[in-house]
Amino acid sequence: MNDLITGWRETAGWEVEVFAIVFATGVVHLLARIMMRHLARQLEKTQAVYDDALVDSARKPLAFAIWIIGVSWAAEVAGRVNGGGGVFAYIDDLRNVSILLMMMWFALRFIKFVEIHISDQGYRNKPVDRTSVIAIGRLLRISIVITGTLMVLQALGFSVTGLLAFGGIGGAAVGFAAKDLLANFFGALMIFLDRPFSVGDWICSPDRDIEGTVEEIGWRLTRIRTFDQRPLYVPNSVFTTLAVENPSRMLNRRIYETIGIRYDDVHALPAIVADVENMLKEHAAIDQQKTLMVNFNAFGASSLDFFVYTFTRTTAWAEYHEIKQDVLFRISEIITDHSAEIAFPTQTLLLAEPEQDVPASDRPSA
Repeated sequence: MNDLITGWRETAGWEVEVFAIVFATGVVHLLARIMMRHLARQLEKTQAVYDDALVDSARKPLAFAIWIIGVSWAAEVAGRVNGGGGVFAYIDDLRNVSILLMMMWFALRFIKFVEIHISDQGYRNKPVDRTSVIAIGRLLRISIVITGTLMVLQALGFSVTGLLAFGGIGGAAVGFAAKDLLANFFGALMIFLDRPFSVGDWICSPDRDIEGTVEEIGWRLTRIRTFDQRPLYVPNSVFTTLAVENPSRMLNRRIYETIGIRYDDVHALPAIVADVENMLKEHAAIDQQKTLMVNFNAFGASSLDFFVYTFTRTTAWAEYHEIKQDVLFRISEIITDHSAEIAFPTQTLLLAEPEQDVPASDRPSA
């Protein structure tokens, strides 16, 4: 009877201890949630992206880490009653691996938060290149996953040195078998480093029939949306040997037109050229810091040609055409105000007068 009472007390003792540990874990988890919520409200008052990322990224991993530590502790207590055999022998390893996974999860969430929000106007006044942010985020995530995986394997008792040696030999074999894939990977890396274009840029190539807006730059392919809304997938290795124009990064757009007036209006040409130049110098949409030229250029086949060479302030395609239309209409009005006309292709046909009949007596003899 005494043995039964002693056994019951021992059993009840570890059960109470396990209950107390689980209860304390729940309390700590609740306090951690309250603390994180209060800290998040305080950090919302600042414009720093990294402190917000730290709090947002730590919420879920911290909660899981608290329960992992508490449950593993309770399992250790329960394992002592059973002699620490069976599944209880792996508690330390499982706890270590779980904590490493929680740390990886936190790091990945932190990088993702910064990647998404670092370009927000609420955090930064100066814009950040989106393509560079995506590239750095992907490289960091790959590094974290590889490093974390090696740490987990080390915690489980695997030889990381042997694994790395095997990976080096296998990597050489994979490199030979997947050279095109590697070429696309390094092509993407060059795009991220050199930044000839970014997501959202309008690009075109004089070498190939490639033109459209960049939607995504992946590690293997770049997706371009053509102007007829078709997706175009270009392997990144192509851009290592391809000439690419990036109209999205133009500082200005050029207006370059040749206009001809009639030869009959040659007397009005100097005044027309001068008035057109003055009109452009006073035009609000024309960049006065760039080259501005209006000059009589050539005697055409049926017109006196002068050219207009100037730049608009805007680079927006639609707005540029509105400005160009306005400039051309004003030039037409200036020509009309000088009682002149814009020339169009004409031909003048000169007819010789018919020869008069000559008397036979006056004709020269053979």
